Amino acid sequence: MNLDQISGLGPYTVTTESLPDQKSRLVYKPKDSDRAFLVENPHTIEFRTDQKLGKLLAEKYESVMKSRYFGKNGLELVPSGQLTQDEIEDLIRLSYNLSKK
Repeated sequence: MNLDQISGLGPYTVTTESLPDQKSRLVYKPKDSDRAFLVENPHTIEFRTDQKLGKLLAEKYESVMKSRYFGKNGLELVPSGQLTQDEIEDLIRLSYNLSKK
């Protein structure tokens, strides 16, 4: 995912974490924060969100589920086309803002 094309995001850092199955994921954090706002897995993305919004989206779309990384404060999304690119970008911006100190 190319975050440089998403307006409204401030500076961030990217690290790579190895997973047990020999795959890796990218973890994005706002600069000067230790809280991630986006996790890019091989086939999904995860982001921080409001619990009520998360519940609404998970009920509405089968490609949205509770995040394994963020738990009850996040969602995991299979980019299948159910949500538009603009909607995904809005969710990433929200996650960024929720993750800043």
